[in-house]
Amino acid sequence: MLRAFYYTALTEEQDYSPLRPLVDWLDYNGYTMVTKPVKEFTDAQGRRKIKGNMDIELAIDMMEMAQHLDHIILFSGDGDFKRLVDAVQRKGVRVTVVSTIRTQPPMVADELRRQADNFIELQDLAPQIARVHSGPQQSNGPQATPARPHPRDAEEEAPYYTTQQS
Repeated sequence: MLRAFYYTALTEEQDYSPLRPLVDWLDYNGYTMVTKPVKEFTDAQGRRKIKGNMDIELAIDMMEMAQHLDHIILFSGDGDFKRLVDAVQRKGVRVTVVSTIRTQPPMVADELRRQADNFIELQDLAPQIARVHSGPQQSNGPQATPARPHPRDAEEEAPYYTTQQS
């Protein structure tokens, strides 16, 4: 992995945000943080709403970086990203989507899962990323499930998705 980006909207006027410790830790540990302030508005029923969508920022960054990448791993289930995934695939980039189908309803849109070259069930990553675990890991890491064949598959015999365990 060369780069890791984290996209989130933050409430600036609050003294404490529940996301602040995570954002600070990720920033300190080498993630590129892409943030923007949330927008507050009142809906038609007079309820205070908060909006902080980062889709455009993520899409622009993926399109700009695609020419320099071989493989993108997207942690999202948002079906709006289907066209983005298709666009970077047309540039020759493999895309793995990490989300979950084990919740009710599933957190990944079916069209995004099917567009991806590979899909990884988020719960399968738990042994590698969980804070607390019992004893050394015996797993060789999560298995990427091919969502559909990729044109480069004929060139490679070994799976290209691996995790490094410490």
